[in-house]
Amino acid sequence: MNDIENLRIERADFEFIYNYVSSGARVLDLGCGEGDLLYLLKQKKIRGQGIEKDEDSIYKCIEKGLIVHHGDLDDGLAHHLDKSFDFVILNQTIQETRHPGKVILEALRIGKKTIVGFPNFGYWQIRFKLLFTGATPITDILPYRWYNTPNLHFLSSIDFEEFCESQEIQIEEKVFFSGRKKIFFRPNFFAKLALYVISK
Repeated sequence: MNDIENLRIERADFEFIYNYVSSGARVLDLGCGEGDLLYLLKQKKIRGQGIEKDEDSIYKCIEKGLIVHHGDLDDGLAHHLDKSFDFVILNQTIQETRHPGKVILEALRIGKKTIVGFPNFGYWQIRFKLLFTGATPITDILPYRWYNTPNLHFLSSIDFEEFCESQEIQIEEKVFFSGRKKIFFRPNFFAKLALYVISK
């Protein structure tokens, strides 16, 4: 088992997405980073490509044999046709964009389904650290200090579901994790990570 396959075992979000995306699907990974998820999905014979703005990460993707374009998601995705992909993935990406609502709606335009994953800011440890220390929380899923974080927006699962309702976005599936453990009871309080499959 190689390092990329190990990530599937270690990361619940990768495992969920790997199992959800069908073999042979057309996939666009927005903010794909170094391409680990895209490379993993490639093992299922998906037809995938990514968009990433960090040049060093793009070189890592190329080394993995991936098709990745340089671009900033906030600049728009107008060059992609409507419903040109089966799945558009925004895994731990939307909180780093300037206009996450706009990016999500564009992803829904070009994909038949969109998979959105993000750190849940409603997680109990984050709430308690903010309440008792008064300082910006640092956790394993939000490991940055306020001055060097790439995250521009912090949202909870409740925030995301309210957004979906306001935009008439259909939530087809949702799953919550704390580490590898799937959370069913009060996920906005007990889950570190939220994943949604949405469509419009």
